[in-house]
Amino acid sequence: MKFSHIVEQLSAMAGKPLQSQASQELELTGIAAVDQATPGTLSYIEGSKFAAQIQTTAASALILPQDATLQAAANDRGIAWVAAPEPRLMFAQAIALFYQPFRPAPEIHPTAVIDPSATIGEQVAIGAHVVIQAGVTIGNQVCIHPNVVIYPGVRIGDRSTLHANCSIHERTQIGTDCVIHSGVVLGAEGFGFVPTPQGWYKMQQSGYVVLEDRVEVGCNSTVDRPAVGETRIGQDTKIDNLVHVGHGCQIGRGCALAAQVGLAGGVEVGNRVILAGQVGVANNAKIGDGAIASSKSGVHGSVNPGQVVSGYPAVDHAIYLKSSAIYSRLPEMYQTLKQLKRQNQ
Repeated sequence: MKFSHIVEQLSAMAGKPLQSQASQELELTGIAAVDQATPGTLSYIEGSKFAAQIQTTAASALILPQDATLQAAANDRGIAWVAAPEPRLMFAQAIALFYQPFRPAPEIHPTAVIDPSATIGEQVAIGAHVVIQAGVTIGNQVCIHPNVVIYPGVRIGDRSTLHANCSIHERTQIGTDCVIHSGVVLGAEGFGFVPTPQGWYKMQQSGYVVLEDRVEVGCNSTVDRPAVGETRIGQDTKIDNLVHVGHGCQIGRGCALAAQVGLAGGVEVGNRVILAGQVGVANNAKIGDGAIASSKSGVHGSVNPGQVVSGYPAVDHAIYLKSSAIYSRLPEMYQTLKQLKRQNQ
């Protein structure tokens, strides 16, 4: 693909012409990370702190910030470039020019088992051994890969994709443009048991799960339905692999939950919240809009809007950094304390 054509398409996505420098004949064959690039590939430099990579990369073209110094460095090495306000975002857009995920043709495989009461939209792809039970409604241009099981009463919005081997339990609602990756279980029973002298009494989980539009759920993650009411994931929220969302949780819009996050029942998460890898959140905790919990944090209470917390139990990040600095000095401080005690005896 000619670099000039790539610049034209990126300019169209940006809604304005982009500044660039290159030979009209430059041909690109792919994309790569800047430290792994080879001749004929396109890469990107996110900012001035990565300027040294311009001197070492083998890429033939770069997406650069709007930075004259970086652009001059690329010129000196004969590397073509296009300038963008957000190079990483533009690199993500450029990937789509070279690669599109596999999508099967819109047809129903003969081994699929579909209940006659199910409603199937137009241009839907249904793979081998898919099971669709009674009362299911599937929108237009939905893609369902092999071995997916969809329980009764499920609703799936237009253009959503369900990857192989995921299970969608009864009455779950999936919005438009959602992506459900392999091994996901949506709407299974929440962990509800009442202790009695005779043992645990099972509380039936009669609620349901709702995914709003453009939600993505990573491989082998689970979102449980509650005893009553709903578990809801807000629009544009992205959930990584191996995440557990407990029964009755309410997650807002535009959140990001990294791998191995675990939410106990009844957790309330605001909008644009980031929970880094292995964060654990206790029952009924509340996390405000725009908050961030760093990796392996244990959240047991409330987190204020915009607050950054770290550690176990989670505390304000500034306090955590001070505590961490002290932690390595504890043996020395302990010896000092023993000396002071001897002196005062």
